[in-house]
Amino acid sequence: MYTPPFFKQDRAASLKFADERGFGTMCAFDGHKPVASPLPFYLTYAADGTPQAAFHVARHNPLLKLADGTSSWLLAVNGPDAYVSPDWYVSPDQVPTWLYQSVHLTGPVRLLSDDELAVQIDTLSDKFETWLLPKKPWTSGKMTAGRLEAMKKGIVGLVMTVEEVEGSFKLNQHKSDADYTAIANALGAQALADAKEIAQLMQDVRPEAFADETNKLERSVP
Repeated sequence: MYTPPFFKQDRAASLKFADERGFGTMCAFDGHKPVASPLPFYLTYAADGTPQAAFHVARHNPLLKLADGTSSWLLAVNGPDAYVSPDWYVSPDQVPTWLYQSVHLTGPVRLLSDDELAVQIDTLSDKFETWLLPKKPWTSGKMTAGRLEAMKKGIVGLVMTVEEVEGSFKLNQHKSDADYTAIANALGAQALADAKEIAQLMQDVRPEAFADETNKLERSVP
C-alpha cells in the first residue's frame, strides 16, 4: 500500500485498528485474476508473537481452493472515509481529496481443523456479541447440536499468518492548523456519519489545534 510518511501508522496502531474493526476484504490471486470476499475476522497471536487473522468462508467460496499455506493473501481493513472539498480550506489553490483509515495485513493462509473451527466460531461470535451489551450474548450453545453441526459443514475455517502490516490514516496531518481545523469543522457539519467520524478522529489526532481555535474565539468575545 502506498503510504506517504505523514499518514504512515506503526505496527501496533495498525494491528489495534484492524482488530477493533474486525471486518475486511480478503483478497487472493488465482493465477488469472484477483478473488476477494468481505468477511469478519479476529486477531490472535502465536506463541512467538506472530499475529494471526482467523476467519471462515462458505465451503463453495473460490478463495478456499487458494489456501495452500504458502501463497500470500491480503486482508484490507477500512475505517470511515470522507470527501474533502477544496472550498473548505483557508489556504487558496487546494485540490479535492479523500480522507480515510486503512490497514493491510498480508501473509499465507492455511485451513483449520474441525476442532479449530469450533473454537473460531465461538470466539468470533463472542467478539461481536460484546458490541451489543447489555444484551445477553448469543452463544452457539443456544442451537440444537444437529443444527449446529449441519451449519458447520457448510463453512471452512482458515487462518492467515500475518507477515506484513501496513497502515495508512490519511487525516490531513500535513496541513497547517488553520486548514486542519477548517476541514475538521466542515466535515463535522456534514450529515454523513463517516464525515463526522473523520472530523472526530482529526480532533483526537491534533487536539492542540482546536484548543488554540477555542482560545482565540474566547479572546475575541467582549
